[in-house]
Amino acid sequence: MTSNTAYAPVWRAGDADQRTVVDVLTQAFTDDPVARWLFPDGSGDLQARFYRSLITHPAGESYLAGRAEGAAVWLALGAGQPPHEDPPGGPGTGGTPPSGAGGARLSALGRALAERHPISEPHLYLSCVGVARELRGTGLGSALLRHRLERADADRVPAYLEASSPRSRALYLRHGFEDLGEPVRVAGGPPLWPMWRRPRG
Repeated sequence: MTSNTAYAPVWRAGDADQRTVVDVLTQAFTDDPVARWLFPDGSGDLQARFYRSLITHPAGESYLAGRAEGAAVWLALGAGQPPHEDPPGGPGTGGTPPSGAGGARLSALGRALAERHPISEPHLYLSCVGVARELRGTGLGSALLRHRLERADADRVPAYLEASSPRSRALYLRHGFEDLGEPVRVAGGPPLWPMWRRPRG
């Protein structure tokens, strides 16, 4: 389904779009503080593996915006359902810790985030949203958020995410999210801000 927002068209990505979603997110998060800490070698292999695990998650919903210059992955989770079934190794690892410094950091962060993730009621989990660097500030990120949050509001479903930078946190605040406790911190890593949004209307 395609919808036109005030800023850009947004559509549900299909199986043939998986590579595009991974490429957009990998490029968009190149200079993100958490991504730089998690994936210090810059190869992008573990980073791409992480995004693919989200896209293929049974509860996953992937979206593209503009001319495929923005992407978002949401998980529609039921009450009591954790976002990932394999926390010991981190998301997308099948429970096996990935190798290298990035793998160890991903595992540690995955465990810390799992402890804070609210699972007492059904909700949408915004795993990631990213926009090509040259198009940041043009409304693509807001279009991706608005597209799915409007349906969440209609369905009376709350949403949850972790902001990985002050810039992204400010964007989410503008779209109705509120801080949910203190930031999550893993030794040596930058903070992430858990945020929760009650449905509007």
